[in-house]
Amino acid sequence: MADATPAAAPDADAAKRLKEQVEKLLARPAAESTATIELGARQMAYRVSAAFMPVLPGGLTGASGEPEAAVMTTAYLLEGADARTRPLCFAFNGGPGSASIWLQFGALGPKRVVVPDDGSMPQPPYAVEDNPHSWFEHFDLVFIDPPHTGWSLSASEAARKKHLSVDGDIEALAEVMRAWLTRHQRWGSPLFLAGESYGTTRGAGLAEKMHSLGAVLSGVILVSCAMDLQSIVFAPANDLPYSLFLPAYANVSQYHGLLSGPQAASPEAARAAAEAFVQDDYAAALQAGARLSEKRRSAVARRVAELTGLPRTLVEEQNLRISDRCYFTEALRARGQVVGRLEARGVGPAAASRASEMEFDPGIEAIAGPYTMAALAYFRGTLGIDIQHRYQVLSYEVNAGWNWSRGEGGRSSMGFCSTSPDLARVLRRNPHLKVLAASGRYDLGTPYSASDWSLAQLNAPAGVLARVTHRYYDAGHMMYTRQADLRQLKADVAAWLA
Repeated sequence: MADATPAAAPDADAAKRLKEQVEKLLARPAAESTATIELGARQMAYRVSAAFMPVLPGGLTGASGEPEAAVMTTAYLLEGADARTRPLCFAFNGGPGSASIWLQFGALGPKRVVVPDDGSMPQPPYAVEDNPHSWFEHFDLVFIDPPHTGWSLSASEAARKKHLSVDGDIEALAEVMRAWLTRHQRWGSPLFLAGESYGTTRGAGLAEKMHSLGAVLSGVILVSCAMDLQSIVFAPANDLPYSLFLPAYANVSQYHGLLSGPQAASPEAARAAAEAFVQDDYAAALQAGARLSEKRRSAVARRVAELTGLPRTLVEEQNLRISDRCYFTEALRARGQVVGRLEARGVGPAAASRASEMEFDPGIEAIAGPYTMAALAYFRGTLGIDIQHRYQVLSYEVNAGWNWSRGEGGRSSMGFCSTSPDLARVLRRNPHLKVLAASGRYDLGTPYSASDWSLAQLNAPAGVLARVTHRYYDAGHMMYTRQADLRQLKADVAAWLA
């Protein structure tokens, strides 16, 4: 018993420092700057405001409770706009564990980082420049860095544990948006959400959460869908991703010249052949498992090899099931290269030992450094943010510690995380809500073919699903890094809004 007090003291000191750090962040004045940009032949003057918003506890204690987190928001606001008619879009990336710099400086914001179209890494130095395809033409934009991304922090370990979960994250960001709308008197504005990757998991849940709080949304934009984790997580006894990834594999293999025969003619031919095979044969073969006859098993292995460019012996060794990690390391093994996950047009050198483990993703390596350095130069140089501790662009600690369960036990907390039921419900609840989904054909993190399946499973009648639009682009997860797709994405958003 005598040892208990000294052992507890460091924990108490750490908790006190964490709380004080959050209080200091919330006390900071907004960092602001002004600029103009030409969009659609129109000069638009705007104000940038980066400020920390409190996450207050919910329920009856919310009004008097101490803040549970300080969350950084970066807003781009049109000068002199009428809040009653000027739409407002909240945006965030995913991970979980990612800050919002990808959407902010890649596609949506008035500033962007320019990288090569082919998915390779540009040479330094890196900086932002005016984005002629910014969505600011259509919306005021508010980018949110969730707790423990960017400079955002939870105020205690208990709050951190809550925020690093599917439902706790949704609650925290809903509170941030509520507080931001109140502070800036924007409850009268048309409201939109835009999320990327896990940001679509979050966004689908937030769409219904905000509706339940009385914030009726006009639209939700889902970039690189990940609403149904069962469709993209390779796990024992889950055959779904093997069939859903195959059309994307075929598309990537055609790009890298691995195919022969009719499917090699074009990306469209490769995708069509793989989609037909999955529909007519492959899904049923996987479901049959050991009941599959040797003759049919041989035919399936041959066709998978033809559609992926992988050796037939490898397909047979993998029991007809090609995981993403297998594809990354095996597709270009003969060339001594690994295929990118988030940008499969990009490749990187394999180790001399040609191991079967992917040690890094060439798709994210090509942009992580440029985006990080350019974003921090903008935050510190243009906005004058002088915070000294690290800006967490991608926190793998957050990702590894994420609680994927939902609900208070029972079936909702079992199995794979899914927020597509939330989106389907809010589509049924709100007759004016529209959804735009955007998928990159060369994305092997959230493949277009898995997104097709996820959107097709939304539990809503055809008349409701008519308000869901899916568009495709010829790049990867961050399709906006390719100039042609950046332009097309902006055009598709404009058409969807109209």
